[in-house]
Amino acid sequence: MNQTFRDILQSIRDTGEASLTRTIGGNTYVRKFARSPRLILLGAGHVSQALAACAAKVEFAITVVDDRPFFACKSNFPDASEILCGDFETVIRDQLQVSPKDYICILTRGHRWDGICLRTLLQGEMPCYLGMMGSRRRVTGLLAQLQQEGFPQEKLSQVHTPIGIPIGSVSPAEIAVSITAQLIQVRSGLPKAPNVLPRTEVQEGVLQFAAEDPAPKAMLLVLETKGSTPAKPGALMVVDKAGNTRGTVGGGCAEGEALLAARRLLGTGTSEVLDVNLTADLEDEEGMVCGGTMRLLLEDLPQTE
Repeated sequence: MNQTFRDILQSIRDTGEASLTRTIGGNTYVRKFARSPRLILLGAGHVSQALAACAAKVEFAITVVDDRPFFACKSNFPDASEILCGDFETVIRDQLQVSPKDYICILTRGHRWDGICLRTLLQGEMPCYLGMMGSRRRVTGLLAQLQQEGFPQEKLSQVHTPIGIPIGSVSPAEIAVSITAQLIQVRSGLPKAPNVLPRTEVQEGVLQFAAEDPAPKAMLLVLETKGSTPAKPGALMVVDKAGNTRGTVGGGCAEGEALLAARRLLGTGTSEVLDVNLTADLEDEEGMVCGGTMRLLLEDLPQTE
């Protein structure tokens, strides 16, 4: 068992995030662990169903809200973390506790419910993303009406509408792709703290393996990459003496080389930096073309009782 990773797991359970910091050669690297951002879908129709499936695949945690039990159900939203059935105003006001970290899509069945959702949301903290589906005429009319009612233009201007990136989408699945692309665009454009590695997903199975399994282990962490590489900075992997692993730093020969080097560190209490050149993969018979380099931290993980 490793105390560092036990502390990371506990922090994630308590606060939803944690971090691992290492300083190497005068450079500081921070591997953050953050729960998937919550995507709240107001409305449980066909577009919401397609969007829930699409957004879940790119690490959004899905919450669905609708006042119709036969729509707001697990069979329609197998990927949802939470499904709330009730009138929109009450659920938004009393149950959601919207924060600036949330992403919200208003996808209700009609103009009336859109207005209820938007009015209620505008009375509280604005989420990171707020998008509303609807025809340009209908949406423009609603926003003008809300401005006349006294809602500040500063908040109204933050509503993404028409929702999604314009790709000529027509079907619910295509609309879901366009909205998911916009969600990713907003998420990737958020300011990041200095030295934070791009990969920030929790990877709970990797963390539990490092924290709770009693066998000695080593950690592999991608610090830097250049060119075409199969993994990005922040990719995390853990290996034990028997070769059991969790996570990946890209697979292939490069990962195999890194694993061998990491296993040699087991029990030494030391760490090292490994530079892997992937240009040899240009000649790979399987056509796995990578022409970049990766710098990895390999570290023996001290065991505690």
